[in-house]
Amino acid sequence: MTIASMRQQGSSVRAMARTLGRSAATVSRELARNTCPALGYASAPAQTLSTARREAARPHARLHPQGVAWRVVLTLLSWKWSPQQISGTLTRMWPNDPTLRVSHETIYTAIYAQPRGELRRQLIACLRHGHSTRMSRKRGTDRRGQIPDMVSIHVRPPEVEDRVMPGHWEGDFIKGAGNQSSVGVLVERTSRLVLLARMEDATAASALAGFTAKLNSIAAPLRQSFTYDQGKEMSRHQELSAATGVKIYFCDPHSPWQRGTCENTNGLLRQYLPKGTDLSIYSQDELDAIADSLNNRPRATHAFHSPLEVFAQILEATRQAPTSIH
Repeated sequence: MTIASMRQQGSSVRAMARTLGRSAATVSRELARNTCPALGYASAPAQTLSTARREAARPHARLHPQGVAWRVVLTLLSWKWSPQQISGTLTRMWPNDPTLRVSHETIYTAIYAQPRGELRRQLIACLRHGHSTRMSRKRGTDRRGQIPDMVSIHVRPPEVEDRVMPGHWEGDFIKGAGNQSSVGVLVERTSRLVLLARMEDATAASALAGFTAKLNSIAAPLRQSFTYDQGKEMSRHQELSAATGVKIYFCDPHSPWQRGTCENTNGLLRQYLPKGTDLSIYSQDELDAIADSLNNRPRATHAFHSPLEVFAQILEATRQAPTSIH
């Protein structure tokens, strides 16, 4: 108001500066920036111009609550997509619009920056592990049993390790509360396609029946080998091999990294089948729906295409050239 009043009285810039205790350059810039052509310099219009300029200098965050990108992120989180999957998919969808692309770290920051309340709890619940704060991953204990006539993973053909040829699977059981219920997991190493098999219990008979049914539902050229740990539920592996035609290999004791694809998939599945819950309540149709949801999620390893897309391409290639897979 002092500048406006002195301006009306015809005071010089230096006089205003002496009165305000500021440099003449500061007052000069204020007059140049905030003088209205129609009204001259007045305090209210000058404040409006200053506020607008400051807001323009500080644009909204990429994940502003009213922004399009935040609404898209919320939708994909509700589909149980990870921040990395969301980030990669946004980049694919809008490669030329940086305002709609965010890094996975930005998504994590936006989630954990939410104030305490229902929205924060809902967003954290959408994350794979659902921790209230970001935590490092810890490797759990791997339990093994004694299996007769095992064939070691070390004699497995090198193309299995290299993921050159499709049709090679990894398997595991994920256990429910008190290890009283379980679900069989099958993961194809090349496409990362997931199949789930309902198990009546964690016995070798259930493993034989469940894995046989699921493996035989796959086209014969795409069931070449099956790698498992040394869990006792695989004691009837020779019968499984005879019923499905797959060659079965066993990992070394206490070496979960030798089935890294399946171990990672188990972590993804725990979003749907939490630890400490009764897994026997899920029907085979419900497990198939969970597998479909996971198979339609984009993966960084596939340039954010889904396992289902990749497996469909492999299947089509197999149909066109059936002799290419041995």
